[in-house]
Amino acid sequence: MSEKQDIKSYNLIELKEQMDSLGEKGFRAKQIYQWLHKEKVTSFEEMTNLSKSLRTKLKEIYEIRSVRPVDVLISKVDGTRKYLFEIKGGSIIESVLMRYHHGNSVCISTQSGCRMGCRFCASTLNGLERNLTASELLSQIYAIEQDIGEKVSNVVLMGSGEPLDNFDNVVKFIQMISDENGANLSQRNITLSTCGIVPKIKELAEKHFQITLALSLHASDNETRKSLMPIAYKYSIDEILNACREYFGETGRRITFEYSLVAGQNDSVEEAECLADLVRGINCHVNLIPVNPIKERNFTQSDKKAVEQFKSRLEKNKINATIRREMGRDINGACGQLRNEAMKGRKEETDV
Repeated sequence: MSEKQDIKSYNLIELKEQMDSLGEKGFRAKQIYQWLHKEKVTSFEEMTNLSKSLRTKLKEIYEIRSVRPVDVLISKVDGTRKYLFEIKGGSIIESVLMRYHHGNSVCISTQSGCRMGCRFCASTLNGLERNLTASELLSQIYAIEQDIGEKVSNVVLMGSGEPLDNFDNVVKFIQMISDENGANLSQRNITLSTCGIVPKIKELAEKHFQITLALSLHASDNETRKSLMPIAYKYSIDEILNACREYFGETGRRITFEYSLVAGQNDSVEEAECLADLVRGINCHVNLIPVNPIKERNFTQSDKKAVEQFKSRLEKNKINATIRREMGRDINGACGQLRNEAMKGRKEETDV
């Protein structure tokens, strides 16, 4: 018996094509799409305006792929929720809900694991398992909304994985989450974080989405960046910044540069001066991130004084900068930490 098709990963056009192939009227596609992405149902039985025979047919051919909640940790400090979800095949991914005065923000994973090798990130410690499908990207948000009984107003593709390394599924996700027939989330409320895959940044620019591009820069010179991020061996800072300029030219959307501060490596005022020189003239914002300590790495978080001095020096150079508020520190807030522990626990159980 052939594997069932992932109906939740079809956009509306593809769903209409599927209904045509089944000999069903085109309007059925819109009904099903709205059940999946407006009502966010998890079974065909809930699609009550479809005939029983059609529901049976759909169940035979398709699956409504979702994510299965495994665990949720709630921060006693700020109420941040960190979710562990199981995906098809048994792997674990994580998502984070952060509550702000402007609404609920969810950080989702785009891959199970990651192959980019950034040295300050726990997501990449065990390599890449697989890309997530569009339905699995959407389902992280839908499952969190169901858990808290509230809508999500902002989405950040900044969890485990490199979004541009899963380009097609991520593009489809952006199209679907912002579709007025579905969740209808404004693209301006979506941020995509990348380590800097230059050809894919240019390809993304051509889509003319209104999302925010966040570039993980973390250094102002190529040699320092190479010590932190292997992608720097492939694409130089100049190539990446040119791609960012192109992105702004195509979309008119201000670029965010993410800069993780590692004590003694990239957090001096001299580094701040170099960074200011580097990004001057680009319509941008610098988001300073005190690096999360990871037990498998020997990086140390910059102290508060160094972080403030770094920010002050950028501002003196007329570079807009903020310090990212730490959230969920007491629940393994850094990307990949909780997932790695869960996967390790499962392996130990299997070995026993």
